[in-house]
Amino acid sequence: MHIVTPPSALTSLSTLMQRPTHHQHNVAINGETQHTWPQFRAHVFSLSQQLALTEQPRFAICCHDSYLFAVAFMAVIYANKQLILPSNHQPAALAELGSHFDVLLHDAGLHVPPSVTTININALLNTQEKMPLSNMAFSPLSLADIKLTLFTSGSSGTPKAIIKTLDLLDNEIAQLEAIWGQQLQQSHICSTVSHQHIYGLLFRVLWPLCRGRSFDCFNLDYPEQVAAQAASNKVLISSPALLKRLHVDVASTPYNAIFSSGGPLPFAAAQHCQQLLGQLPFEVFGSTETGGIGYRQQQQSTTPWQRFKVVNIALNAEQCLKICSPFVDPQHWYQTCDHCVLIDADHFELKGRTDRVIKIEEKRISLTEIEQRLCQLPWIEEAAVLPLEQQQRLQIAAVITLTAQGIEQLDRIGKGKFWLLLRQQLRQWIEPIAIPRRFRPIAEIPLNSQGKRLMRDLENLFNDHN
Repeated sequence: MHIVTPPSALTSLSTLMQRPTHHQHNVAINGETQHTWPQFRAHVFSLSQQLALTEQPRFAICCHDSYLFAVAFMAVIYANKQLILPSNHQPAALAELGSHFDVLLHDAGLHVPPSVTTININALLNTQEKMPLSNMAFSPLSLADIKLTLFTSGSSGTPKAIIKTLDLLDNEIAQLEAIWGQQLQQSHICSTVSHQHIYGLLFRVLWPLCRGRSFDCFNLDYPEQVAAQAASNKVLISSPALLKRLHVDVASTPYNAIFSSGGPLPFAAAQHCQQLLGQLPFEVFGSTETGGIGYRQQQQSTTPWQRFKVVNIALNAEQCLKICSPFVDPQHWYQTCDHCVLIDADHFELKGRTDRVIKIEEKRISLTEIEQRLCQLPWIEEAAVLPLEQQQRLQIAAVITLTAQGIEQLDRIGKGKFWLLLRQQLRQWIEPIAIPRRFRPIAEIPLNSQGKRLMRDLENLFNDHN
């Protein structure tokens, strides 16, 4: 049975830990195990006291359990240590980021390379002495002075460190609550995305913490779990990577709300999600660097994006979106590489990223347009187009997933004739130099946990000479 006596209003990250112990709401739930607010405060206090005694200044957090992650997040801050969030749990990735931190805080079951100094949070909390509640004191935080290092997904090349101050995250939490707080009320938060990235960090951990909503300790990893867990008092935080895989035909109980971010959600997937889970997803557009920029629900395939009210938008001379946002810098414009059309002062259409435009023989070629044209064909479900260096020449390659009609056509006429057919069709729209020279049909485009394409994996598909 859930204990619910939540705070009556949104709390800033600055004063979050000053919320009185007599608030008995659940912070996180794992099956029958419930972690209450008093327990959370005690765990944060205990861990922060122990971390404060260490000499190392830079602490990375990498946890499977979102409750332990939240404890560690607040404890590192109150121990006056630098906070670093690696983007995933893979040993090689952690080793690659080793120069960014001194100690890795983790929970049980995380495989780490021997070169990384680690502290098991579970072990510390299990051996803690019970401290009298009177000893627990949390002062307000100066959020503008507290830095958090996040990393871009690293889908190609070395992951890029992005440093943000906590006041920027606090501003975004306030905006999310202003838009959706009334609808969400005291809903419980379920998630398919990692808290190690800014979207999951905000939507599944920090926003619920500040509003007193409970969240799941662990991810829902499979479409069947997403359907089985649906309930009218639950909110689903997800991504196109999973929502596109909801190939279940039996409708389940509706969620209260569904959020999707990390990449474009196909219109068909959004509609199927509404039929199956009772809600049309709120799609959120943004990045690690920018925070949220806009949101929409795809009533039609042409539904535009609506800017967050506190984010000002404009276009530069190249028709790329620029923003003035309290999630980045409220005083200065930030330039993105997102090619857009402004419908009015509040709404815009996304046309693709200009950093996906390359030059071959002095001609500008949009990789995004080639993908869109491929997906217009009846045989192609999804396409990922990339440039390949072959014998000091740049050529276009395409990784594709096929529709049932495409699979049938490929089997009937064979690969050679099928690739010729695709190229002939593309000539309706695309110059010959931009037509892919090589194709690889696969069952599913490789994505990371945030729905970003793994470019190295895509490139590796062309390492042979077929």
